Amino acid sequence: MATDTHALASPPTDAAADWTIPQNWQHYTAEEHATWDTLFARQSQLLPGRASDAYLRGLDVLKLSKPGIPDFEELSERLMKLTGWQVVAVPGLVPDDVFFDHMANRRFVAGNFIRRPDQLDYLQEPDVFHDVFGHVPMLADPVFADYLEAYGRGGQRAMQHDALKYLGRLYWYTVEFGLIQEPEGLRIYGSGIVSSYAESRFALDDPSPNRIGFDIARVMRTEYRIDDFQQNYFVIPSFDELLRVTVETDFAPLYEALKAQDDIPVAAIVEGDEVLTHGTQEYARGKAG
Repeated sequence: MATDTHALASPPTDAAADWTIPQNWQHYTAEEHATWDTLFARQSQLLPGRASDAYLRGLDVLKLSKPGIPDFEELSERLMKLTGWQVVAVPGLVPDDVFFDHMANRRFVAGNFIRRPDQLDYLQEPDVFHDVFGHVPMLADPVFADYLEAYGRGGQRAMQHDALKYLGRLYWYTVEFGLIQEPEGLRIYGSGIVSSYAESRFALDDPSPNRIGFDIARVMRTEYRIDDFQQNYFVIPSFDELLRVTVETDFAPLYEALKAQDDIPVAAIVEGDEVLTHGTQEYARGKAG
């Protein structure tokens, strides 16, 4: 997602006014393409039975199994036919207003670099594998595509209410680390999970985290960690319901109500939670010890 503490006030010299840059697909090395293939093979073998049906359909219909880092132009051509979205390259994290404008206009911003072979399991800044493998398959789903566009428009309004903290949490606990209840069982759809070999297993299998029914106000009060496995996962009943709640919520009074309440710490269970799994917190205690 964007950051409101971006170091630059204007686009880099090689970027357009909207911060986009050429992907320069032809400049990727054989080693970089091989890194993508290694990551893709590992995740695509792990995700059946774990990832949501919508994610797996998107992975298939966008032909992401083709060897090598995807070409954004080819990817965008397929996406445009499905949901009207396209993928554009940016030089890194972009200012909030830029991020929300792209999203509100169905342009998904993605980094064009890929991690080194010795960074397969963790990278702090999102790379092309996280952005494309993690996010883009969900953009092929019409309902989730509508949700992200609505989120972008909501972000533009949130800036006027000094409420980006709350909206950022909604993004974190849905787009990045969301779970969904499907007929076959609990599934993952958040990009931070589906692109992570370790968290793809942790989020569904480990007894440590809480798994809580989605409530938009609860989510927007909840703090999160950026440097470790999540200790709270929020479970939506369907993408239709996620979109409905997002579109029908009057966010201005909600933001004012949230500002009058304390934030909820990571791993906490509070009154009113629909607790699907009350986590043991063994992982968090082990890290603290």
